[in-house]
This record gives sequence, C-alpha cells and structure tokens, in this order.
Amino acid sequence: MRVFSSPELATAVSSAGGIGFIGPGKTPEDLDTALQKARKLLENRLQSQQSGLRIISADLEGALPIGVGFQIFDANFEVALPSIAKHRPAAVWLFVPEEDTDDLSVWMKGIREVAPKTQIWLQVGSVHDAMEAARLSTPPDVLVLQGIDAGGHGLAKGAGIVSLVPEVKDALKAAGSDIPVIAAGGIADGRGVAAALSSGAVGAVMGTRFLASKEADIAAGYQNQILRAHDGGQSTIRTPLFDALAGRNNWPPQFDGRSIVNGSTKDADAGVPFEENQAKFKEALKQGDKGWGEDGRLTTYAGTGIGLIHGVQAAEDIVHEARESARRAMKEAYEMM
Repeated sequence: MRVFSSPELATAVSSAGGIGFIGPGKTPEDLDTALQKARKLLENRLQSQQSGLRIISADLEGALPIGVGFQIFDANFEVALPSIAKHRPAAVWLFVPEEDTDDLSVWMKGIREVAPKTQIWLQVGSVHDAMEAARLSTPPDVLVLQGIDAGGHGLAKGAGIVSLVPEVKDALKAAGSDIPVIAAGGIADGRGVAAALSSGAVGAVMGTRFLASKEADIAAGYQNQILRAHDGGQSTIRTPLFDALAGRNNWPPQFDGRSIVNGSTKDADAGVPFEENQAKFKEALKQGDKGWGEDGRLTTYAGTGIGLIHGVQAAEDIVHEARESARRAMKEAYEMM
C-alpha cells in the first residue's frame, strides 16, 4: 500500500491491537515527515486515552509501535536509513530486492546496525524464495508469504495461501528454521484470518480491506471502485498492463499486479493497439474521480477479497471486527470437529 497507508491509518491499526504500516510514499523524502506525523498522532491518542496500546508516553521518545515498508528495487537506502535510525519503527517490511545484487543484505545489515530492536519482515511469494531467505547468514525476523490472491504487485505465478503457508512451514521445519510466517493475499475479514492462523501463520495481512477505511489516503473514485466490485476471482485480473500504461516498466519480469477489470483491460483483451489504450489512460488521468469505474481507465489494484467489502469503516473497527470474527470462525470450526 505504497501511497494509501497514511500515518492516520497505520496508527489507528496499531492502536486497535494490530500493527499498522506506513508505505514509502511517492518519494523517499516523504518517509521522515510521515513518521513524525505518526509520532504526533500516537502522542495525541495517549494523552486523550483513546489508544489500546500498552505503551507510555516515554516510549514514543524511542521506538514507534508501527512499521514502514519499502520496495527495495526503487527505494533510496541513504534516505531511508536515517529515518529508521531516528524513529525506530517496530518493523521494517522489505519487498523485491534488485536482482543479482546484494541489496537485501545491505538493507538488513544497515537496519540492524541503526535500529537493532526493529524487526525485519521480508515478503516473498514462493517456497523457493522463502527458503533462500531462511538460508541467509542473518535471516529476517518474519516472512510475509504473499499468495496469488493479493492485490497490487506480486509474483505473476504463484499459489494461494492455503497451500503456500503449510508448504513453507513444512520446508522451514525440515531445514531447522523457526522463522514465523504471516499470510497475505485475499484476506478481507476474520474468516480469512482464521484460515491463515489454521494454516500455520502467526498473523494475517489485510491490504485491500483497508482501502475501504476512513483513514486511507485514497481518491474517492478508487475507493468507490473497491466497493462496487464483487466476485473477486472474476472481476480482478493479474496483468503488467497498468505499469506499462503508466510508463513504469521497472518491475522485475516475474512480477505483475492484480487490479480490477476496467476499460483499459477490456481494450487490451479486445486487441486495441497499446498506443491507443495508453492515450485513453492518460486522458483519464485528467478526469479525477471520473477516471475510475467499470468502464473507466485508471488503475485499481485490489485483491480477490473485494466481494467481502461492503462499506467504508474506521480502521479500528475493521481490526476489532476481524479479530472477533476470527475467534468465532475458529470456535465454530472446532465445534464441528
């Protein structure tokens, strides 16, 4: 959620007992400002006793009970590291290191030097990549296993979390590794959380669900598209098209993005020349919220769980409802055994 996960969203999720993450923003220089704002928001919550966080005000002089995320291949290490050192977030979530480089090791070493108590989460999408991470001389603290149902960018070829999580867990156990794993992809309510936990994960990621939160930094047209769509397996598609339309062809070739089907994807399927499709896309960029819609042109990255999203809610309510729903689902499943 590179540009959607605001300080308001991250602090609300953490205050509700989850862990909220701030995306890297539109530019690397955005991060420090976002973290400063998050610190202030948390201080205000504590002063008004609106937070469920088990921290005291003095803690905010050090570590922040939120995380930050980076796509390594297009992030700026020199800009990011001072902000991590200054604010010491609870976790740093890393994704997509540059191929054939030691960028991942550089990032992990640097983070551990300046913020030794900050956990390092690494997102991967296959058993192979999970085991490669586990074999690092200093492996990550947490593996985020992204299934094929996830919205936004991920491996074009992959498995759902129902099979990916258990297979990775078995492989880790066989290798003598006890790295905890968190499941991501297609989880939009407590039933999905329960499924993730039952598969062996210690936690669950919800991204698309929080696009329909009051705190998300998101255009109204985009959010309305999230609410309109249903039957996610049919109304979303994995495609590199939107990166190409936007002129962002810097993702490694094994990645694409899951987005909601719209006029751009329909034209591509119908054989409309790319240049014509791109011209329509660029024209839609000038239309603001009207650029989205069933036959709109603008990108709407979303996971297959969109059919489970029925309204915009406060982030804290989303967390509380998911937790209680997960408990009910697990209790009902146990009683059926």
